Amino acid sequence: MPSPPAKLGAILSIAVALPFLLQGGVAGAEASLTDTVARVKPAIVAVGTYQKTRSPAFVFRGTGFAVDDGTLIATAAHVVVEALQTGNREVMMVLVRVPGVKEPQGREAKAIAVDKAHDLALLRITGATVPALTLGDSDNARDGQSVAFTGFPFGTAFGFSPVTHRGIIASSTPIALPGAAADKLDGSVIHSLKTGPFALFQLDATAFPGHSGSPLYDGGSGVVVGVVNVGLVKNTKESAIGQPTGISFAGPIRHLQDLIRGVR
Repeated sequence: MPSPPAKLGAILSIAVALPFLLQGGVAGAEASLTDTVARVKPAIVAVGTYQKTRSPAFVFRGTGFAVDDGTLIATAAHVVVEALQTGNREVMMVLVRVPGVKEPQGREAKAIAVDKAHDLALLRITGATVPALTLGDSDNARDGQSVAFTGFPFGTAFGFSPVTHRGIIASSTPIALPGAAADKLDGSVIHSLKTGPFALFQLDATAFPGHSGSPLYDGGSGVVVGVVNVGLVKNTKESAIGQPTGISFAGPIRHLQDLIRGVR
């Protein structure tokens, strides 16, 4: 049996080493997120509309990210323009980063699936594919899980510079969208009323309007578990508690996966 001095020495050794072990663990987590962000950023695109004769020609509307075969772009439904000025040759467009090219490149896009009930949309782009992100199982996402999201909180005002915020999933929060007036009822609204409340991930990181459509992903693996949405909860929970800062939401990725299966 170790003598008291030996026990004391062992305790002191652990006490001295503990700060360095903790520091190493934090550094390892930060290095993991650094690597993850480097893998995620090539998939991030700016979504907007393009009209050659106006200034600026490209008008930013939100963030998107490549999924599936790299020709599909996931974003929020409210980012998609419902009525383009086709007479003025306005088109949907995404800006992508091409390796070795200084300026982002524009790719014409077309909305091929829209889920207004969960505020999700899929765009099909022309040209070369964009590196796609891996979609995970949002049912396995847990409160307290470390996550990050990457997008354009301030649009492209500062150039094509995706910004990453990190935090945790604070809670899985049921939400019921408010009922619409009779003259506002359409198929998507009726569907949302029939299906009732659905869960959103509440985050402890602040998302801004330009973040709508950003992927919410595991900080270690980069696997996407949700889609950040700034507009979905307006006039519901957020308004009831005074539009607080620091509270953001993301829809579980399973709803996007349903949309993808529908276009295959």
